[in-house]
Amino acid sequence: MNKMPGNCLTTAMGILPHDNIAEALQVSLAVDIAFWPQLPRYSFYEDMYVQVSENFPGILLDAEKRKIQLNTPNFYQELPAYAEHSADENIFKLSDHYAAALNTFLQQDLSKYKIIRGQSVGPVSYGLKIADENLKPIIYNDDLRTFLFDFIARKVNMQYRQLQAVHPLPFVWVDEPGLEILFGPFTGYSSDRAHKDFQAFLDLFEGPRSVHLCGNPDWSFLLSGLDLDILSLDIFSNGHIFTRYVDEVRAFLKRGAIISWGIVPTLTEELNTASVHYLTGKLEAYWRYLDSQGVGMDMILDRAWLAPARCCLINPDGTKSVEKAFQFINQMSALLREKYNLA
Repeated sequence: MNKMPGNCLTTAMGILPHDNIAEALQVSLAVDIAFWPQLPRYSFYEDMYVQVSENFPGILLDAEKRKIQLNTPNFYQELPAYAEHSADENIFKLSDHYAAALNTFLQQDLSKYKIIRGQSVGPVSYGLKIADENLKPIIYNDDLRTFLFDFIARKVNMQYRQLQAVHPLPFVWVDEPGLEILFGPFTGYSSDRAHKDFQAFLDLFEGPRSVHLCGNPDWSFLLSGLDLDILSLDIFSNGHIFTRYVDEVRAFLKRGAIISWGIVPTLTEELNTASVHYLTGKLEAYWRYLDSQGVGMDMILDRAWLAPARCCLINPDGTKSVEKAFQFINQMSALLREKYNLA
């Protein structure tokens, strides 16, 4: 795999609040690392949990009630047919019905971008969120858990191949908000078990091993032992905690991995009280602290991307605040590239 360039390139979370594909693509193509947008306001099937469920045996979708559930008897009944057809990679493709912007994105001229990106919900989050007919999360069923880790890996690899067909340096990150829940006292799915399962899952990746999350897990889980190539996080909310993991961050960057620093808030109330210079200073303060602890600034910058802090679908102004966050992140990148003489 080619080494990913850093130097404060910009990207963003996959979910956008738009209900118009063309307008959403204008936004997602306006960053350095372009991506196809997920649009849950456009369709129920764009919800990231619904999206990855296409062709998953036993899944029941109710668009009217906006509900997703797995029926265990149906799962076992449909499993033989799935096994028979699983050699056909097309069953792992996201159709237009489930990912309206993907094929349009793939038809764009993407040659000017150094990197392009896709995304998928990850297996831990999916397994904790999706319940069976007894309202039990499917991650607690050994058969279902084994299947879902393999199934989502196949989905990720299929998407990676689609991106690779139009660009020499793509990747797909998995969105794992459930990793924060994992370390709570009531999960019932141990972090040790999850670490083994997740490592085996990442070992199946054909492309870079990439994780995005907005929450605040035990960062050692992600920084150590998984050989991640890319970690994307909400540094605006969690930077004071994340930067305590000095040794892990140093080792992570030293082996060439990328940190995508989600620094620009997308919630209207937070964004309206911020500025490009304030947020740049906030980010640099975290970097200076790490530098003072022996994580060299040159290495931090060489392995850094910038991004909005998280997706946001709840702003009363619709798409305006999110689009403003994208403008901020590009302005911040320009400032930092000039200041530190980055290519």
